[in-house]
Amino acid sequence: MRTRPLKVALLGCGVVGSEVARIMTTHADDLAARIGAPVELAGVAVRRPSKVRAGVPAELITTDATALVKRGDIDVVVEVIGGVEPARGLITAAFEHGASVVSANKALLAEDGAALHAAAEAAGRDLYYEAAVAGAIPLIRPLRESLAGDKVNRVLGIVNGTTNFILDKMDGSGAGYSEALDEATALGYAEADPTADVEGFDAAAKAAILAGIAFHTRVRLDNVYREGMTEVTAADFASAKRMGCTIKLLAICERAADGGSVTARVHPAMIPLSHPLASVRGAYNAVFVEADAAGQLMFYGPGAGGSPTASAVLGDLVAVCRNLVNGATGPGESAYAALPVSSMGEVVTRYHISLDVEDRPGVLAQVATVFAEHGVSIDTLRQQGRDSGGADGATAEGREGGEASLVVVTHRAPDAALAGTVEALRKLDTVRGVASIMRVEGE
Repeated sequence: MRTRPLKVALLGCGVVGSEVARIMTTHADDLAARIGAPVELAGVAVRRPSKVRAGVPAELITTDATALVKRGDIDVVVEVIGGVEPARGLITAAFEHGASVVSANKALLAEDGAALHAAAEAAGRDLYYEAAVAGAIPLIRPLRESLAGDKVNRVLGIVNGTTNFILDKMDGSGAGYSEALDEATALGYAEADPTADVEGFDAAAKAAILAGIAFHTRVRLDNVYREGMTEVTAADFASAKRMGCTIKLLAICERAADGGSVTARVHPAMIPLSHPLASVRGAYNAVFVEADAAGQLMFYGPGAGGSPTASAVLGDLVAVCRNLVNGATGPGESAYAALPVSSMGEVVTRYHISLDVEDRPGVLAQVATVFAEHGVSIDTLRQQGRDSGGADGATAEGREGGEASLVVVTHRAPDAALAGTVEALRKLDTVRGVASIMRVEGE
């Protein structure tokens, strides 16, 4: 075994960072045996040095993160502070001063991953980031290495535990969005400001990373179509159940049928109860991968939290340290395919549309005509009378003056055609409102 320890600088010592420091200390002998050299925590950069951090010697604490990464004797920098700046500058400085980097920073990697990979390559150092997507679930490495000889066609996943907890609560208890969010906040699953989660920003960053690795193409955060889940209602879940479905906030990365382009998107969608992702409960994450040779693969586990995320960080740390011991580097960015990223309008999908319409003759004909004019075929149509006391099966064609609800599920069509159909429906004088629109996936 190599006797000189590999020195590690830790940027951030919050929920994840403190777990990384604890595991490095308590499992030091095991880590040394796995790596082939001892690993030493050489410094910890924090914003509040007065805070008590159990297990971290006070002499290792510093507020000068820049000086720490520029020391010159640091072998690996572990970045768990998050955000774009100052993380980007610190990681770049680490490469310039001879250190490899392990990061959990999904936002930075989604926005500027190409530049960071280029900096790592120029310095002859590693950039690993398993913890940036889906916490403890081994996902980045299988996509980047285990499936390197295969052709990945689709990645479909639940990559945000907060939103899955909220939607699962709405599904199981019939609670509304606000009520479910309050419970998630009380239990610590949701932040005081949950915007990044519920509006899909967190999942979109992860989708960009996954798409880039899966399709060997640079995909930035601004290439990812995003819709939040704040408009999902109990009525949507009731409609989903009638279809044998549930609702999940999904990150979907797809290769086009002709193989000439890719798309990445995040939005709520109905998926059949028979799909493996439908059974993912609580704050868990799961990602479904479809590849030519491997077929269908599913990765499942805790997607966030101190210990799960630290597990992924330590896995990367071991890999990077092994490379240093052996005088090698791991796989860098693979963007050789350079496929164009198509817009959301080109995605082929299905819609579930709920319309509030006047209950009088000619309504169905008008609605059907709009679908036909936009080249969208109707798969199923369900009608329910409302104001006139009708029940399921009312025709929306016989009683004037009342109101009826029409639920239309389309066949697959380009999203632009589907969106155009909805806009045209809104303009019909017989349509009082579009109650909800949701895509149907996973079939």
